[in-house]
Amino acid sequence: MNHHRYFAGLGARTVECAIVGTGGFGRSFLAQARHVKGLSCRVAVDRDAATAAKVLASVGVADIAECADAAAARAAWDAGQAIAAADLAVVADLPVDVVLEATGNPEAGARHARLAIQAGRHVVMVTKETDSVAGPILARMAAEKGVVCSPIDGDQPSLLIGLATWAQVCGLRIVAAGKSSEYDFVYDPATDKITSNGVTVDAPGFGDWLDAGDRPWAEVIAARARLVPLPQRAVPDLCEMVVVANALDMAPDRPDYHAPIARITELADLMAPVADGGLLEGNGQLDVFNCLRLPGEPSFAGGVFVTVACEDDETWAMLRDKGHVVARNGRTAMIGLPRHLLGMEAATTVFEVALLGVSSGAEKPRPVMDLTAHADADLPAGSLLVAEGHHHTIANVSGRMTPARALSDDAPIPYYLLSGCRLKRDVTAGQMILCGDVELDTGSELYRLRAAQDAVTDWS
Repeated sequence: MNHHRYFAGLGARTVECAIVGTGGFGRSFLAQARHVKGLSCRVAVDRDAATAAKVLASVGVADIAECADAAAARAAWDAGQAIAAADLAVVADLPVDVVLEATGNPEAGARHARLAIQAGRHVVMVTKETDSVAGPILARMAAEKGVVCSPIDGDQPSLLIGLATWAQVCGLRIVAAGKSSEYDFVYDPATDKITSNGVTVDAPGFGDWLDAGDRPWAEVIAARARLVPLPQRAVPDLCEMVVVANALDMAPDRPDYHAPIARITELADLMAPVADGGLLEGNGQLDVFNCLRLPGEPSFAGGVFVTVACEDDETWAMLRDKGHVVARNGRTAMIGLPRHLLGMEAATTVFEVALLGVSSGAEKPRPVMDLTAHADADLPAGSLLVAEGHHHTIANVSGRMTPARALSDDAPIPYYLLSGCRLKRDVTAGQMILCGDVELDTGSELYRLRAAQDAVTDWS
């Protein structure tokens, strides 16, 4: 596809953006926006205006006004200044085309999306935490207002939606789809150690399972998992796949994924049905893998993949000879996109919503799956459960991907709706946390959005 032709209106006008949340994603977008023809982002919002101003300055923006109210923001805009604010409400009425929500905070994301849609602005949701709870209703609210709410290129959900739909348009039959976890498992044969996300552990005997040989894949994957004393499943990975599920009507075959420790060259074998020697029950499943590599070998870089059925043996034999990843039985092949460049490639989504009026995700996402909460330890009544840290996770609570259900006392609670709530009763390790187990904040923005989503009876 020729992107210049696709964005034929590019350069005819400048698309104006506001970024909310100037952390890793937000800063990378601000830095790259300065190099993109037809794109401007001179409005930044963070917890305080000084933080937003500091990040703007760090990417080379000059003449920055820290604005505490809408009048000051309008004056700064009219004067051609960059604007830093502590609240989206301060800048919501400025004539920007697109608001990018990148706080990573589920409640803040809900509020910011609502404010932007009410102001008639397109919304690009970097905050998958909000999207996993109420993404379909946000998309519907935006459409009713004549704007678009979209996931973002640069993060895995949008990239996987793009890869999967490309495969479908090409007539390829998808067997599975998924992504690499954020951090590789790097095995050093010289020391028998594995390093992931800055942590190095002993893995005695792992070298015996580095190459599968002719052994069954389930046996190989089970041995690798047993020998590596590191976390092998992450809430953010499941969260991102919920966004994909709700766009593509797909699901995993187990709620916590198989999440194998696997080499890139093994994906075509592993992400295949059990009947074909793989790990999956059925076809069209979502999953995640932990990229196993040796020092110096290329990474999958948190990228995305599909495995597809090899419908014509001669064609796939030729492609195998060209270096494509084909299963050892020749029945499936892996097609990957080994990258996600955060804000550096987000411009394509910004231009899609602003110039074409379309989402980088589904036109009409619907609630197919939920990210729900699983107690990994005994949690006593009165416990305050808060998602925090870089990965926005709740201590002693992991995620599961389960069929979407309306909120009710006996329904599993969406993971990020749980954040900030107290338990009303004890929850035993190994149990799903139910809505009835917690004191839900029915006044929160996220709760109100989810309640509105649950009330919809027709998603056509």
